[in-house]
Amino acid sequence: MRLILFDVDGTLVDSQGTIVACMAEAFCAEGLTPPPREAVLSIVGLSLPQALARLAAEHSGQMQAALVDGYKRAYQAARLREGAAHSPLYPGARATLEALHAVPDYILGVATGKSQRGLDALIEVHGLDMFVTRQVADHHPSKPHPSMIYTALSETGIAPEHAVMIGDTSFDMDMGRAAGVTTIAVDWGYHPAETLGADHLLTRFDRLPGLLQQLWATD
Repeated sequence: MRLILFDVDGTLVDSQGTIVACMAEAFCAEGLTPPPREAVLSIVGLSLPQALARLAAEHSGQMQAALVDGYKRAYQAARLREGAAHSPLYPGARATLEALHAVPDYILGVATGKSQRGLDALIEVHGLDMFVTRQVADHHPSKPHPSMIYTALSETGIAPEHAVMIGDTSFDMDMGRAAGVTTIAVDWGYHPAETLGADHLLTRFDRLPGLLQQLWATD
């Protein structure tokens, strides 16, 4: 068996517009100047408390906690208002996921900085019920700590050498390396792919099945 773990934001779905807008709403609600778009995208993948600790480092812990709550409220409102449109799947994502899910030896999973509620809502709105193991920020230290991958490996009984972590940020790649799995960076996400130092680079979703076949052809 082989385990294929995906990050979500910036890897499976293009949620940058919603993330930036909701972060701006949270800051404005507290009378603060919103951080620039580049700064917001740089923290995508971290758990919210860690993300706000970076974006609002000059403010108190109490203010950072208020920003976390404000972001959650804004994001929930956007999800209810816009449905699937607030985090559309990247081109080729659905077809590739369905193709991989059809391979008997492949187990699909998620390792994301999203909350359980956020991931469940995303899976429901897009009909992505093929993920066997689902690791979220509620139950783990923030990326790049390898806890999410360790738990996914434990749940599925798969060894690190038979697993990959697919993501778009340095947090994803560092987490994968720390857990001893093969790392695959996508070049359509929120961190420059050439800076991630991944084992492999993916430029199109439909090339993922072939890459995996090459990786595991000699196993």
